[in-house]
Amino acid sequence: MRTPPFILLGAVIAALVFAGARLVGNDYVFFAGYTVLQFVVLATAWNILGGYTGYVNFGTAAFFALGAYSSVFFHKFYPLPIPVLVAIGAAVAGLVGLGTGYLTLRLRGAFFSIATLALAVVLQTLVVNWNYVGGSRGAYVIRPAEDPVLHLPYIQYLFLVMLVLALSAVVIARTIERSKLGYGFATIRDDELAAEASGVPTLKLKLIATVISGALMGMAGAPFPYYIGYLQPASAFALEYAVNAIAMPMIGRTTTWLGPLIGAILLGTLQQIVTVTISSAVNLLIVGVLLVAFVIIAPNGLVGLWQRLFSKR
Repeated sequence: MRTPPFILLGAVIAALVFAGARLVGNDYVFFAGYTVLQFVVLATAWNILGGYTGYVNFGTAAFFALGAYSSVFFHKFYPLPIPVLVAIGAAVAGLVGLGTGYLTLRLRGAFFSIATLALAVVLQTLVVNWNYVGGSRGAYVIRPAEDPVLHLPYIQYLFLVMLVLALSAVVIARTIERSKLGYGFATIRDDELAAEASGVPTLKLKLIATVISGALMGMAGAPFPYYIGYLQPASAFALEYAVNAIAMPMIGRTTTWLGPLIGAILLGTLQQIVTVTISSAVNLLIVGVLLVAFVIIAPNGLVGLWQRLFSKR
């Protein structure tokens, strides 16, 4: 399917999802749905660098927090509409991704992963000591009762914004996968030394992947302060963002745009059900159990398992 029909199909599905959520008539559907869609964006963003190019990034929480704290900064300095904050969060996280990538992408394997983890620690330390955005005590962000344009209850508006971001992230990932850029990413993932010997500009491609991945993560974080109402470093730099962003593509499949989408919907929905029925403390346990199970049963994820079963038939 070409990109324009795919975008149209995605828009129709998104409209049906939003309409269905409104028909339920329960605000919790929007709160839980927002979180699931947020993880769709984060998992897809992580996969552009970690799945397409093979560079495992442990700094998801850092880029997510950059988007979130950009919104907090402008909420105090000069309040702006959510779409503008999303664009600012994407720009800030993308620029940090460019700088970080230029310094770290010459490292490979575990060394690069450790460098991205260090980025999250450094940024969290800076935020904790930055009083203007709340520092260690956190910052309150009071959301309006409804948005000024569509006049929807604000949680429904945030859900709609994240739905659009999720659709955008999936379209971007799918377009990259089927483009010359995606083939370049694949050569890096398969054999970077051979790609360099063949004349592939590996550093340039890795920087592009880092910028796109970081920008999408910053977009996901920008509406978060308005969703949660109170942002503190522990919530913005939470371990669950780094863990889920890696686990969801692995459960789905890392080499395709469809894998993170399936993994995020499956794992995100399961975590929301467990949060309501048992406790949110069980979420990371679920991630660990599912990862072990999929490594044993379906090392290529659900998409790979389906393809294997379908090919046998």
